[in-house]
This record gives sequence, structure tokens and C-alpha cells, in this order.
Amino acid sequence: MKKMAIFGMGLCVVLAFSSCKSSESAYKKAYEKAKQQELAEPQVSEPVEVTPVVSAPVEAKVVESVPVATAGVRQEKVEVVSGAGSLKDYSVVCGSFGVKANAENLKNFLDGEGYNAVVVFNPEAAMYRVVVSTYADRASAAEARDAFKARYSTRKDFQGAWLLYRLK
Repeated sequence: MKKMAIFGMGLCVVLAFSSCKSSESAYKKAYEKAKQQELAEPQVSEPVEVTPVVSAPVEAKVVESVPVATAGVRQEKVEVVSGAGSLKDYSVVCGSFGVKANAENLKNFLDGEGYNAVVVFNPEAAMYRVVVSTYADRASAAEARDAFKARYSTRKDFQGAWLLYRLK
């Protein structure tokens, strides 16, 4: 009985190896045939007709939904979670995190760099924001943001620093 089982397995192995064809697949053969047909057919390009585009005059519309003082600034209602001091109207935000520990780590790094960073929380977005500096006017905040980006020009994460207008 064992001899028959071994003989049967050997026969299966021989059939398995003998049924293998060459390593060239049918897909490769079909691709080569299609490529040859494509090269054999003369390629004639038909002239394309181009129609000129006529532009209509554009009317300028003034939209005054955002006050000029806060244009280009995110407006959020935030509360101070950690850090010394309180927030003024405009703040430079250099990081946003969903986990408070990550925001605290960045705050500690910035404190070591000489900043008085503050972590604030936005309950609507459930995000912790790391504020580098805070100002009463937008121009000073924008200048500080640009200076911060210039100081850390090699850090891509700080190049996304933005202005926050604190809603009360």
C-alpha cells in the first residue's frame, strides 16, 4: 500500500513539472503581437480643427463677508490650557494637535528656544493649538509669523504657521 501511495505522489510530481510550459506567458505573447500590429499599421493623423475662444468681459464683484482686519486669518473660540499669560486678539499658531501631550511637547521645545508658548484648546474642532506669540493688532502678528517662519526655514512643519483671531 505504501508503495502505491509513493508511486502516486511521484506520478503527480512528474505530471506537475511536465505540464509547465515555457516561462513566456500568454499575456506577453499577446502584448508582443499587438505591438507588432501597431507598428505595422501606418499612423495617419487627421488635421485638428481649432476654434478661437472669445472671452466675455468680466465684472468685478465686491464681497464683504469678512472684515478687512481679519481677512486671511482663522477665527476660532479658544481657551488657554497651559502656559503663562493670556491671549490678545491675534496669535501666531505654529502647531495643531488632537492630542494634548503632543502640543505640550512642542510648547516645551519652543520655551527652550526662548519663546513663551501657550497651548490653547478649540472645543469645536477638538484641537490643541500651540501659540508662539500673541498681539493686539494683525500687522504685528503677521510680522511675527513671517519672522518665525524665517528663523525656522529648514523646518517644514513650522512653515505652515498661521494667524488666529480669537473670538470672545
